[in-house]
Amino acid sequence: MAAFRERNHQLHPSSHQSGMSERRPAVIVTGSSGLLGHPLCQRLANLGYEVYGFDRVGLPEPPKVMEHVRDIECDVSNSASVRSAMQKVRQLSGDKIASVVHMAAYYDFSGSDSELYDEVTVKGTDRLLNELEDFELEQFVFTSTMLVHAPCEVGKHIREDDPLKARWAYPQSKIDTERLIRDGHPNVRSVFLRIGGVYTEFGRQPTLVQQIKRIYEKDFQGHFYPGNTEAGQSAVHLDDAVDAIVRTVQRRDRIESCTPILIGEPDPPSYAELQQLIGSQIHGDAWPTIRIPKRLAKVGAAATDMVQGGSAFIKPFMVDMADDHYALDISRAQSLLEWTPRHHLADEVATMTGLIKSDPQTFYRKNGLG
Repeated sequence: MAAFRERNHQLHPSSHQSGMSERRPAVIVTGSSGLLGHPLCQRLANLGYEVYGFDRVGLPEPPKVMEHVRDIECDVSNSASVRSAMQKVRQLSGDKIASVVHMAAYYDFSGSDSELYDEVTVKGTDRLLNELEDFELEQFVFTSTMLVHAPCEVGKHIREDDPLKARWAYPQSKIDTERLIRDGHPNVRSVFLRIGGVYTEFGRQPTLVQQIKRIYEKDFQGHFYPGNTEAGQSAVHLDDAVDAIVRTVQRRDRIESCTPILIGEPDPPSYAELQQLIGSQIHGDAWPTIRIPKRLAKVGAAATDMVQGGSAFIKPFMVDMADDHYALDISRAQSLLEWTPRHHLADEVATMTGLIKSDPQTFYRKNGLG
């Protein structure tokens, strides 16, 4: 089981904080020790908030030197745990909460339809919102995914009011949770941030990391692709994702309830462009990519997964999504958040490939590769 929990713009915490003697606005961040959670807590604390980081016991702990960030044990799959965590917040900060950034959720890249999606992601959100009913809550931010949308044609861009159509269990759990928040808790001032695949200078985004690994190792399978090589999927650098969330919190009194906002780089490089870019950076040569039939690719993926005891990254269900194109219209983020990504994946690939060439052990370790 895996839990998905998922600098320096000078913004002011809130008009509510008018003097040094007043209490800092309180923000709860669930999934606080995760990839997004840890830097988000630090950024919010630096901007004048009192941050309460909720996460399960035993997960990686953020450094204790983070001033104005308090770690509180919370398992959203357990009602008593959520209730206890909220009681601690009340004791420490009172009944007023500026924002809750809810990132704790279940995530499994195998594509299996686990009951934990409902228990952790959907019902976990419901448990948290039920406990928040006794608080004066200004905003509830739910980190969703761009994958709640149906893919678009190459050359077009997805907008927030475009159809929702999950292609596998993870985005379906996000659709279900957005519906729960909208219909089950209509009085909550909610925002749905539909975020692209998050990456860092070390990689971290799973499909991208695997693509780099295959080319670095000169894996024969890395030359074949069962989909449209002109398709691509929007990504977003960790720093830009954190910046978007912070801007959402800062503008909590200006964003209407139940507002979805797409967050990602609007024009992603295609699979073919990434193949060529990675190949040239690592090996200095073009990396030929041959399109193969989906039927053959599924057989190969199933056979490889069987040989590897179910641990192969590429699963048969992924083959059907090889044509999916996710380019984003970010005009709403630009308008409501004044947000535009400062990083671009095509420019960051050089850093990732440079690391795997100079220090493959560190690259493999940071990306959880065997």
